[in-house]
Amino acid sequence: MAHETETLAAYVANLAFEAIPQEVAGRAKMLTLDLIGSAVRARREAESTPSLLAMLKALGLDGAGPATVMGDSQRYSPAVAALLNGALGHSLDFDDTHADSSLHPSAPVVPAAFAVGEAVGASGAEVLTAIVAGYEVCCRLGNALDPTSHYARGFHPTATAGTFGAAAAAAKLYRLPAERIAAAFGVSGSQAAGSLQFLENGAWNKRFQVGAAAMNGVVAATLAQQDFLGASEPIEGRYGLLRGYTDDARPDKAVAGLGRVFETMKIGVKPYPSCRYTHAAVETLIAMRRDHNLTPERITGVEIGLHRNGITLTGDAATKRHPRSIVGGQFSMYFTAALALEQGSFGWDDYARLGDPAIDALADRIEVVQDDRLEIGRTHPFGARVTVTAEGETHERLAVDPPGEPSSFPDDAAMRQKFLQLARPVLDGGADKLADALLAMETFDRFSTVAALGRA
Repeated sequence: MAHETETLAAYVANLAFEAIPQEVAGRAKMLTLDLIGSAVRARREAESTPSLLAMLKALGLDGAGPATVMGDSQRYSPAVAALLNGALGHSLDFDDTHADSSLHPSAPVVPAAFAVGEAVGASGAEVLTAIVAGYEVCCRLGNALDPTSHYARGFHPTATAGTFGAAAAAAKLYRLPAERIAAAFGVSGSQAAGSLQFLENGAWNKRFQVGAAAMNGVVAATLAQQDFLGASEPIEGRYGLLRGYTDDARPDKAVAGLGRVFETMKIGVKPYPSCRYTHAAVETLIAMRRDHNLTPERITGVEIGLHRNGITLTGDAATKRHPRSIVGGQFSMYFTAALALEQGSFGWDDYARLGDPAIDALADRIEVVQDDRLEIGRTHPFGARVTVTAEGETHERLAVDPPGEPSSFPDDAAMRQKFLQLARPVLDGGADKLADALLAMETFDRFSTVAALGRA
């Protein structure tokens, strides 16, 4: 390990909007649009939202400030807005995923950039630059942590590496020099936290800890702005991120190709509101159902092969077969696969079918196993092997990647449609105006003009 903290801090400090390739800026805007659609809908419908708002009120943190929370009529302090937008954006589990690091970059990064961008009167181009900087930092650190090892230690990379990405975005908007950005990373090293224990009971920790990563990034950058002394070498140091959070650190991946290779272009989006490890199987099952007329009454057995990370998150039969909470359903290969087979589709409203006897009965015919074909020689961990037995016939397919990865990234119309389906029930006609503004954010002298369109 050699000076990864300083190298990343210098990159963030020196990144200019003009140096960002047009395709990268365009992709960052699409990813931002995608997150904001989820945040707007979650403000109204996510079952954890009332508790978050009640907590803020109980602690006296619900006072007015300069920052917007999407789908909310009130304005908040930057730290609180980052917390809420991060938690809301991640609540539907419909937000983007960076396959190599197995984390969700937008949920911690975009809320931090929005909150500080509004507070300091930044332009849309400055906010977009900060978002790209944050993406690059958190994705690269996620790569360096090695997601398989990070998961095995019980950590959630969106909340750990995501804290550094949020700090990068916020520090960029404060226009901090490299040494102060390094100090913000130094503080982030004490804040990077996110446990996978939420998997045990479908807890709401996952949503909160990602919002907390966004908030902590804002706090870290603000402390650095105020000359706070942050720990040195928080990434590579002997107690740093790459030593305390993984058994298989790959520090070279934190800086490889920095400035030439944009990890932003490797971020994929979700067609289904569930853990990314379920998507290849869900998409394959929907296609197999259609192609082979695999109605539930004909199916006698289903075997789904996943990468070991997918088993960890979605494949434990004892706890995942019959989920009863939305988080449990989002992390159940059994529930999502049964939905796909039973109705040939899967969307956010289908969580109303949790506990449905027909879904539970079909889930009893599904087995999830680790498949080495999805690990050996594979770059990405999100594929699936699906074998369905129906009336004595066996059908099998191998999907290397789920839909929505960079190689199959949806076109602009599809991305806009996903956003509008989520945002229109909350913002009505204002959803179209918000989409237009987000996709042209670099043209606004004041980003606050864009953010204001997200208020309900």
